[in-house]
Amino acid sequence: SVETGLATSVFTVGENRLAFGVIDGQGQFVYGQTALYVAPTPEEPAKGPFLAPADVLVTEGRYRSKQAATETDPFAAVYAAQVPFDSRGSWSVLAVTRRGNTFVAAPAQVQVSSKKADKIPDVGEPAPKVATDTLETAKGSVENIDTRVPPSDMHAESFADVVGAKPVVLLFATPQLCQSRVCGPVVDVALQLRAKYGDQVEFIHQEVYVDNDPKKGLRPSLTEFKLPTEPWLFAVGADGKITARLEGSFGLDAFEKAVKTAL
Repeated sequence: SVETGLATSVFTVGENRLAFGVIDGQGQFVYGQTALYVAPTPEEPAKGPFLAPADVLVTEGRYRSKQAATETDPFAAVYAAQVPFDSRGSWSVLAVTRRGNTFVAAPAQVQVSSKKADKIPDVGEPAPKVATDTLETAKGSVENIDTRVPPSDMHAESFADVVGAKPVVLLFATPQLCQSRVCGPVVDVALQLRAKYGDQVEFIHQEVYVDNDPKKGLRPSLTEFKLPTEPWLFAVGADGKITARLEGSFGLDAFEKAVKTAL
């Protein structure tokens, strides 16, 4: 049997990025040309195909953490398609992947809400001017503000101090405490892209849980952004307005496109 592992969860009426993995009965990622079909119910005519190219999560060796994606992970790459939903409610999704000379199909269901119900800051809106943890606020104990092994060095500036003054990429992720296997890899991807764009854009990584303890709830910056899940990425232009937002799993290609929107 084949199943779809959804890597995004927030969908609203209109066009949405739907990211996912296709996983076989042995837990292995199914690679191949992939497309999505969607319909309000399995009985209704489906819309599609919406092409879903794979986006790689595996970085160059020097940017790899202990929690990094490897070529053998189920989520070494993630598929994503731009999918339109024209009404609220439950939608049926079918991922179809070419495997050799045959096709495999994996069903899933998503919940689509109204645009008004989406409280998360969106493209075109001003980014909330939240303070993020820095080496200074951590008093030098970087492990308190970064569960990556080894810790990243994307904690020089607080988001509140640079937003509106220069382009910023703000990544909410917890490599060690993530509910899925993608938070470590997306921070690695951020480090690799910072090597390319760091002189033009401030890259900031923000941990998710108070004292890195899920029982203590979310850090204030996530609460202010109204984030129900993680990881999330926000690219923000020099004017302080959001130019891209990505939820869930996103590889080098999607992340780089988001960074470029802020330039």
